[in-house]
Amino acid sequence: MKITADCHLHSSHSGDSDASMEEMILRGIRQGLEHMCFTEHNDFDYLSQDGTPDNTFLLDTGSYLQEFNYCKEKYQEKIRLLFGVELGLQPQIAEKNTDYAKSFDFDFIIGSSHVCHEKDPYYPSFFAGRREEDAYGEYFSSILENIRAFSDFDVYGHLDYVVRYGPNRDRNYSCEKYREIWDEILLLLIEKGKGIEINTGGVRKGLLDLHPCRGILNRYRELGGEIVTIGSDAHEPSAIADSFPMAEEALKACGFRYYTVFEKRRPRFYKL
Repeated sequence: MKITADCHLHSSHSGDSDASMEEMILRGIRQGLEHMCFTEHNDFDYLSQDGTPDNTFLLDTGSYLQEFNYCKEKYQEKIRLLFGVELGLQPQIAEKNTDYAKSFDFDFIIGSSHVCHEKDPYYPSFFAGRREEDAYGEYFSSILENIRAFSDFDVYGHLDYVVRYGPNRDRNYSCEKYREIWDEILLLLIEKGKGIEINTGGVRKGLLDLHPCRGILNRYRELGGEIVTIGSDAHEPSAIADSFPMAEEALKACGFRYYTVFEKRRPRFYKL
């Protein structure tokens, strides 16, 4: 495996993980990783639909940073640890996200869509009463709204995340059905100097392809996109670097010869 950086990781500082940060790091070291970037969740205005508190995804960044710095120093001879965050994007919280992003010295910021027009696609209610393809289309359109409203991120995470939870997942999904909106999204990301990530987490959920699917990855390259990070979206040690050989193969098939790691918000490129 030539990809030795996992740039999308969650520990118990994220509301949906119980994993010890140290256990995550030790697993990454055993797997031969050279870089690990923790990207704990921070979602302002998240509205829970299953009775869990609405503040579940508000990050205690001070506590996170304290443990991160301890681990970074402890394991500095074995691995390069990077301080990141995964920001949930919505147009109405663009100002909050802007202020937050400037409040800490992050190495890396992922912008992600976890909520689409006040609904989380994780819940079946997002798809209830309408065609799956219409639900997907609404989600993709909301990504464009988010990019127009907010720019202080480095890559957009799991671009077609919505298909992970669709009634048929990606079995009937073709990005070509949404070619116009995808071109708008990708061109705007490129214009703003933003990258995308290959997120392997959907494969663990039963998807046939990565996030984003190879069609989107290939189109990003055709349009001139160059910045691609790789992340497992692991919330437990066993998922770290999961399906990275698949990600490497997809990158090469789409014409990429390198992947990206951010440090101090600056991209560094590593050969495949």
